[in-house]
Amino acid sequence: MSKRQSAKYKIDRRLGENIWGRPKSPVNKREYGPGQHGQRRKGKLSDFGLQLRAKQKLKGHYGDISEKQFRKTYEEANRRRGDTSENLIALLESRLDAVVYRAKFVPTIWAARQFINHGHVNVNGRRTNIPSFRCKPGDVIEVREKSKQLVIVLESVQLAERDVPDYIEADHTKMTAKYARVPGLGDVPYAVQMEPNLVVEFYSR
Repeated sequence: MSKRQSAKYKIDRRLGENIWGRPKSPVNKREYGPGQHGQRRKGKLSDFGLQLRAKQKLKGHYGDISEKQFRKTYEEANRRRGDTSENLIALLESRLDAVVYRAKFVPTIWAARQFINHGHVNVNGRRTNIPSFRCKPGDVIEVREKSKQLVIVLESVQLAERDVPDYIEADHTKMTAKYARVPGLGDVPYAVQMEPNLVVEFYSR
């Protein structure tokens, strides 16, 4: 299990964007970075700076996964046929923690990782506690019977701040979700603009 190295809202403030679209984000009040120099005028970013920022934003959105894990995901996306940036998004969205988060079983991507680690999720009827587990189209993800009445689950499905995307068929009465198809970049409900093409440029330098 990769350990989160920074508080999640520090990522928002460092990037100056509310990358999960959450009402609690400090960026909603202050759009500048943390610390005493946070309000200094920002210089124009170089091409490298833009690429690095795009990578930090995309990596941060998925729970700030480790650099090693993120690079391996890029390398697999690059090996696959087709557009590497679209492949990268498809691989990230097929992670079990991403599917649990998108299905609204938990309020945040961080909670999704912990929820899976603690053994609250079945995939196709089998208990799975690996957040990076790769889901395939047709896989059925289910909150385990003993976990369906947990407060975090009951509160999360009621959240109005985001909707379940159409590539996931969620049934909140049964607490099940089907990973229906592989999404493209335009299908994923990011709260801010993601630029996976710049991530590809960063790694292919």
